[in-house]
Amino acid sequence: MLRQRFVLDTTALTDAQAWESEGCTTICEGMNAILERVAQARLYLDISCYVPYPSVYSEIRDFARNNNCPSTVLSKVDTWLVKKTPDRYRVKVPSKIFYEYVDYMRGRINKGMTVSEEAIWEAVSRCIALSAEGQSLPEMKEEIEREVIGGIIRKFREKYRSALRYGILDSGPDIDVLLLAKDLDAAVVSQDLGIQRWAEQLGLRFMESRSFPVMIRDYMGLIPGRKLDEEVEYEGRMI
Repeated sequence: MLRQRFVLDTTALTDAQAWESEGCTTICEGMNAILERVAQARLYLDISCYVPYPSVYSEIRDFARNNNCPSTVLSKVDTWLVKKTPDRYRVKVPSKIFYEYVDYMRGRINKGMTVSEEAIWEAVSRCIALSAEGQSLPEMKEEIEREVIGGIIRKFREKYRSALRYGILDSGPDIDVLLLAKDLDAAVVSQDLGIQRWAEQLGLRFMESRSFPVMIRDYMGLIPGRKLDEEVEYEGRMI
């Protein structure tokens, strides 16, 4: 059987729905449980899980540290995830992808400008309405800061994030995941909509983070003589 390879994005370990499917209630428990599934996949299913080095690898370790996860989680990251730097010079990407990406980004930027214009018009309209009440400038300033500006900025940030960030590649680690998967002919595991969209454009296999531990669990349940949640023994310890 052809050996399966997966390239993991940070969300493969940190997505809440991924670790909730393992019965976990905290991020550290969840990361530990998914890494145990990765260990089972490596030892019993001949499945290798890669992370781009140093970009995604550093993100995962920083995430674990920032959430005060125990050292065992960091140890499992180093033990079971294969660290590899994508060959950015050798991997070939069709030029059509660049044209599509530029066209796609132009559309998203135009949406962002529309959101900005709407926020400006709303702020101006509400300020004009306040001035019509005949208040003095100091009185208007306080009310504008309290009632107008704060609310408009919050709404603007939500709409702008939706218009310009979701579904795009907005970081180096995102690109590294796709390049490494292309280099290894591997499947991508992520919950990021941008990575999903461009994995499809590159013809890469894709799996949502929340489905990944479920897949391993189902595979393990089909191994003759093994129970679904049987622990794995590695170097004399149970994981």
